[in-house]
Amino acid sequence: MNRSFHLVSLGCPKNLVDSEVVYGLLEEGGWQGVEDPEEAAVLLINTCGFIQPAVEESIEEILQLAAYKSSDPDKKLVVIGCLVQRYREKLEAELKEVDLFVGTEGVVQMVTLLDSLIGGKQIESLIIADPYLMTSALPRRRSTPFFRAWLKITEGCDNRCSYCLIPSIRGRLRSRSEEDLVEEARTLTAGGVRELSLVAQDLTAYGTDLYGERRLESLVVRLLDETSVDWIRLLYLYPSTVSHELLDIIGGNSRVVPYLDIPVQHLSTRILKAMNRRYSREEVVDLVAEIRRRIPNAALRTTLLLGFPGETEEDVRVVESFLRETELDHVGVFGYANEEGSAAQKLSDQVEEEETHARLERILALQSEISQRRLKRFVNTVEPVLIEGVSRESDLLLEGRTRYQAPEIDGCVLINEGKTRSGQIVEVEITEAQTYDLIGRIV
Repeated sequence: MNRSFHLVSLGCPKNLVDSEVVYGLLEEGGWQGVEDPEEAAVLLINTCGFIQPAVEESIEEILQLAAYKSSDPDKKLVVIGCLVQRYREKLEAELKEVDLFVGTEGVVQMVTLLDSLIGGKQIESLIIADPYLMTSALPRRRSTPFFRAWLKITEGCDNRCSYCLIPSIRGRLRSRSEEDLVEEARTLTAGGVRELSLVAQDLTAYGTDLYGERRLESLVVRLLDETSVDWIRLLYLYPSTVSHELLDIIGGNSRVVPYLDIPVQHLSTRILKAMNRRYSREEVVDLVAEIRRRIPNAALRTTLLLGFPGETEEDVRVVESFLRETELDHVGVFGYANEEGSAAQKLSDQVEEEETHARLERILALQSEISQRRLKRFVNTVEPVLIEGVSRESDLLLEGRTRYQAPEIDGCVLINEGKTRSGQIVEVEITEAQTYDLIGRIV
């Protein structure tokens, strides 16, 4: 029996971790992963269904994989993940090419399900399993470079933002234990990982369900004390729950990179209330000031959602004013679009798509100026840089990242002088700043 599979993973790092666990489980169960879909008995795709562009990308990828079945009808096509969890029977009715649909919680069942599928056993074509939480005991075939990894510390979310479907897709908040996370971090470090990025829908909510209190600070201290990982990076911190204790841990430990990813989504207090975000513009301004007081060299990243129902020109000017005053290092900007089933879908005063796009372009143009200004402070300094490898721009350059640049999100450092290997942390003199990237030479 041909027990080979080809896996495509879409979406965020949290989704990628699920894909890595699926891959590891299948390998452990005697399956073999192949790069060429034509060679695979099972075509497997882990989908994203968070926002409409992600839904469209997932559908497009499904149809591309389905094309392989036309030349080989014996192939099986399996769709898993957020898209299935969100649309369920509707998706099953629309995509007849798919042999099996599995929701987000069916990860640990994949070996049994695929064995049954290719063995001709009768199984349901739609599997929506009970909630599961990964553990360090599960096998995981990492797809990231050997020197960096994602550590998913929670599943689900309790925040209930009015534009977001994550709670209905991924369920309530479920935290992994500190002991289990430390154990996985040790395993990753032993495998060569030098940068560990902690990810969740909301890092600062970690522990509230399991311990009855926020325990991100305790977890970070344990990772520092009980592992030897070089860099710990914190992604997705909720603005109103970033504690002074956490800031002092970051500021007082060189192994926790001075980088805070805090998605504020907007700066108009009126719009934030409509989004069901639990803070005001003034609180965000105070938080930025506190971060820079306690961690003067911190890099700050945020995301903004423009075109939310009821947003006015004055609200956009509030965002512009905030960016000019605070000069954040990295800003991701997205245009709002109605998501079926979200609370915001029912709000009045919807902003036209063309106007949303125009506002987005304004903010992006402003932030590009700010970004270049912020990067200039690194010129003529020497920074530790984690080397990713040969540059994607030219094989004559090396590429790496400072502590202030997150993997697969921000810009990078292009190195035009000196030699080293991927995964090394080396001292680099920064000689030039571009809009989003730095240029330097190995000291």
